[in-house]
Amino acid sequence: MTRDLPPFQTVSTGLVVAMVGFFSSFPILLQGMHGVGADTSQAASGLMAAAISMGLAGIVLSLWTKTPASVAWSTPGAALLAVTAPVEAGFAGAIAGFLTAGALTVLAGLWKPLGRLAAAIPTSLAQAMLAGVLLPICLAPVTAVAETPKIIAPTLLAWFLLGRISRLLAVPGAVVVAAVTIALTADLSAWAPGALLRSPEFIMPEFSLAAVIGIGLPLFIVTMATQNIPGIAVMRSFGFAPPPGPLFASVGGFSILSAPFGAPATCLAAITAAMCSNEDSHPDPDKRYWSAVFAGGFYCVLGLFAGVITSFASLAPPMLMAAVAGVALLSVFASSAAAALEPVRTREAAALTFVVTASGVTVFGLGGAVWGLLAGGIVQILREAGWGRG
Repeated sequence: MTRDLPPFQTVSTGLVVAMVGFFSSFPILLQGMHGVGADTSQAASGLMAAAISMGLAGIVLSLWTKTPASVAWSTPGAALLAVTAPVEAGFAGAIAGFLTAGALTVLAGLWKPLGRLAAAIPTSLAQAMLAGVLLPICLAPVTAVAETPKIIAPTLLAWFLLGRISRLLAVPGAVVVAAVTIALTADLSAWAPGALLRSPEFIMPEFSLAAVIGIGLPLFIVTMATQNIPGIAVMRSFGFAPPPGPLFASVGGFSILSAPFGAPATCLAAITAAMCSNEDSHPDPDKRYWSAVFAGGFYCVLGLFAGVITSFASLAPPMLMAAVAGVALLSVFASSAAAALEPVRTREAAALTFVVTASGVTVFGLGGAVWGLLAGGIVQILREAGWGRG
């Protein structure tokens, strides 16, 4: 009978995974939701919905497939939202974009042609789009430390020093130092206990072309290219072979369910999938899925405290949370930029995608990510057709 009980080692691994996954990226998620028009109450609801959604999805998928199907919110997608101009309907329009991205993910999982089309987008162009999205966010710490060095410098110093010890400690450590900075510099009397107790807030979506194409489509592409597809690849590298289609459809379904409460996108994880899948999770590969199950449970618990976390973060001095988000994404920016420019065959198109995306240009209500991918795609198509070859 004891043989069927989950090993204790997977409980500790699940806790570490949840703490790293949540505290290393929740500032980015908050930045993203605020970027597309969410107020503090809506952001708290979105953070709660996102954490509970990925927690439940991780539990269900791991128990179903008996694989460490670690699930996350889309950190690259949140970064995309942080630099996307709000649509006319505000956060209600963004919700429509979230629903669109979720529906496309479900369709990609159930209808193979769409899944193949999403996978056919050159990885270098998708990475270039992501790098262009991340550049303004990664510049925030530089701007912030120049404006208020006494407030920002301790957080950046903690991130740098802890990063020399362990990359996994760097961002959570920076978040802790940022929290101490808030406690020392903010007016905590404004942190009223009544404001900490929040319930999920339903937001009626308002669909528009700008919401669907300007938010939903880029969110779908960047999440598929940088989270869902790599998440499958990570699990396969450790010898696990879950069916991609049902997993994509499942996380897309959880995205649809959580979107009306403010959650941008639920997706397969890559980094935490590796933490759940390796031998440190458990020596027996058949037991490792329990790490993802427990991580899901801890994500749900953290989600219940979203109001506390969001309310406290709202007390942060100007630029502090933006600086934390910037350092959290620096390594992602470095890897995406390197992946974008490495292949010679797509380098010119990737460079154009990066530049147009990073410009932040908005035309016809569509942001730089859409135009960047479109411009790079056209250049690459022309190159493949024989135009512009040297």
